[in-house]
Amino acid sequence: MLSKKTKYAIKALIVLGRNYGKEPMQILRIAEEERIPKKFLEQILLEMRNAGILYSKKGAGGGYSLNKAPEDIRLSQVMRLIDGPIALLPCVSLNFYRRCDECKSEEVCGIRDTFIDVRNAMLQILNDTSVADIINKEKRLELDV
Repeated sequence: MLSKKTKYAIKALIVLGRNYGKEPMQILRIAEEERIPKKFLEQILLEMRNAGILYSKKGAGGGYSLNKAPEDIRLSQVMRLIDGPIALLPCVSLNFYRRCDECKSEEVCGIRDTFIDVRNAMLQILNDTSVADIINKEKRLELDV
């Protein structure tokens, strides 16, 4: 399941993506627009700034903005940054591999083999989806309402 922290990170990136190329946005404005607790959002934005996804400016006219174009921020990158592994089992994780304690043999484990397929399909979607893609999808969905 997607953690609340990751969901809030993506929501904040969408707001900042819509604002891309404009003045930095203050945390309070992002928090109010997306109904995210301000203190929690501060931690999330700081984490993304430290990873190079965001830029922050202090003082008057300060706030946060994207450090790269919305097209260049992939959901897989955000999810790994905020929550770590994307894979549902540690033994199938590409970046956070860990052998399962109860596993007799990875080579003949049907569960592992199935969840490698799940990981690959999910990674394909997450690697192919950018913040810009979500913004565009929301615009299309609004037209259908």
